[in-house]
Amino acid sequence: MNSMINIALPKGRLGEKAYALLKNSGYDCPAIEEPGRKLIFENPKKGVRYFWVKPSDVAIYVERGAADMGIVGKDILLEYEPDVYELLDLHMGKCRMAVAGKKDFRDPVGQTLKVATKFPNITRNYYSGKCRDIDIIHLNGSIELAPILGLSHVIVDIVETGTTLRENDLTVYEEIVPISARLIANIASYQFKDGEINAIRNGLLQQVEDKL
Repeated sequence: MNSMINIALPKGRLGEKAYALLKNSGYDCPAIEEPGRKLIFENPKKGVRYFWVKPSDVAIYVERGAADMGIVGKDILLEYEPDVYELLDLHMGKCRMAVAGKKDFRDPVGQTLKVATKFPNITRNYYSGKCRDIDIIHLNGSIELAPILGLSHVIVDIVETGTTLRENDLTVYEEIVPISARLIANIASYQFKDGEINAIRNGLLQQVEDKL
């Protein structure tokens, strides 16, 4: 069991794209492409075991050692700050973390800025760097409603195409940081399985460079 490299993949399109890169790098696992509800798949010949997890949980599996490696969005790394190694930018799932609000928004200077977000840590760090006093309103969905209904002045959220913002008469005011998928590794695993982990990383790096 311990001789194989355990890789946590995020459920959904990002995970499927990440597996395609791994497959093209020589780390295929035919069972993962079969229909069904299995969550764990392995190919002993290639020395890899994959499992599907919720995207926001990937970093936890890697940090705690249940997975040696994982694919995770940069937003998750910035928000939860897990103690892991970030090995590679996969240049997939590209989007941006941004501040958005109503088109007629004006920063109420002298007042506390009300900010609705799913990402309180990223928001706190960003505005701390600007020395801006804020009130964070932590929401889990439909963030765009907050400024429309007067719950907040602005929102901090992931923006991909901006379509949802435009359809709700909102606009981006500031970009905080670009977001993309990252390859991460468990710190202890990297010490004891560095050869295998680096081989996988290098295979992915070649795939990424070919696509750039």
